[in-house]
Amino acid sequence: MPEPTGSPFTVPRSARPTLSRQIRDGLLQRIVAGELGEGDRLIETKIAAEFGTSQAPVREALRQLEGLGLIEGQPRHGSRVLPFAEQTIREAYILRAALEETATRLAMLAGTLPFDRLGEAVEEMYRRARDNDVPGIGLASARFHRHVVQAGGNGLLTRAWEALQIEARTAIALMVTRPELERVADEHRELLDVMRAGDVETACRHARDHQWAYADTPHDPYGTPKTPPPA
Repeated sequence: MPEPTGSPFTVPRSARPTLSRQIRDGLLQRIVAGELGEGDRLIETKIAAEFGTSQAPVREALRQLEGLGLIEGQPRHGSRVLPFAEQTIREAYILRAALEETATRLAMLAGTLPFDRLGEAVEEMYRRARDNDVPGIGLASARFHRHVVQAGGNGLLTRAWEALQIEARTAIALMVTRPELERVADEHRELLDVMRAGDVETACRHARDHQWAYADTPHDPYGTPKTPPPA
């Protein structure tokens, strides 16, 4: 399969996100790509003029970027870009792995997993993969996992998961790792098959490992080194 081409934030017009998310993702791309570096200032009025909008969606976009730890607001001086740290991606995926493992256990024990919706999300990922649609597959992936988390029926867990800004962090991970998109869809198909099989422990382990793989740690969740030590 060819490598995805074009900006991972170029979304088809029929699937446009909100204006604040468009602004957030545009700035996010520049930060991850290094076009906006440490200490660069982000001024609401200038960004609003660039995107042809009012300052309200810009303010919301900046708030979300601050929540991701990528910028820091400064009273009367706008916002400044913080050093881009892949550590924040690693930490988010480790936390996400724990939350989704728990949600999977709760949903399977309660028998509340929406298999039809999960299957639809997987098929959407395959369609997006065929089109090399990076943002589309990211949104479909987030939708898949949101179904699982919500099926767990634990409101506090769901709020903690949502607070991670899953769509934005998925966009960062896809841009940094540039995975083969069909393989991303395959991974979700495998996870769905394990859930359908009904073995709670196996499904929980698979849910945890699925996220931990993106954490870029030197070892797996069980302490086994991912690469053999040097001779």
